[in-house]
Amino acid sequence: MRILGVDPGTATTGFGIIEYERGQYAFVDAGVITTPAGQPMPERLVTLHEELAEVIRETKPAQAAVELLYFSTNVTTAISVGQARGVILLALAEAGLIPAEYTPMQVKQAVTGYGGAKKPQIQEMVRVLLKLPTIPKPDDAADALAIAMTHAQQADSLR
Repeated sequence: MRILGVDPGTATTGFGIIEYERGQYAFVDAGVITTPAGQPMPERLVTLHEELAEVIRETKPAQAAVELLYFSTNVTTAISVGQARGVILLALAEAGLIPAEYTPMQVKQAVTGYGGAKKPQIQEMVRVLLKLPTIPKPDDAADALAIAMTHAQQADSLR
């Protein structure tokens, strides 16, 4: 099963694609979609939508997962990331993908076995489980792969 994981952001959105069969992960692709800070928000959202739609067309995932937002202090950041998340959900829906959604704690728990894991621990487990020579860069791409891996585990447990 090919799974697309998405780590939403306005300036940087991470994406990661894996294949998952019978408890085995395989790396397909990962990267980021970036938008310039000075660009008006509507233009940034168009870029995000168009580039994510292209990733979906090129990689043809069967399922998708997106990280849920969790912000406790910066409301402005939460609103802009929420706008990006809406565009991401639109691109996925247009492709016929209804994404699962996972909290950061669920992702940490699934990938490392510990809900309080730190970012370097998560990134190292992504590297190990996908049998990669180095940790995927930038961080947003590694995070997106972790989201895809979380979904693989959840989908596997439902079989």
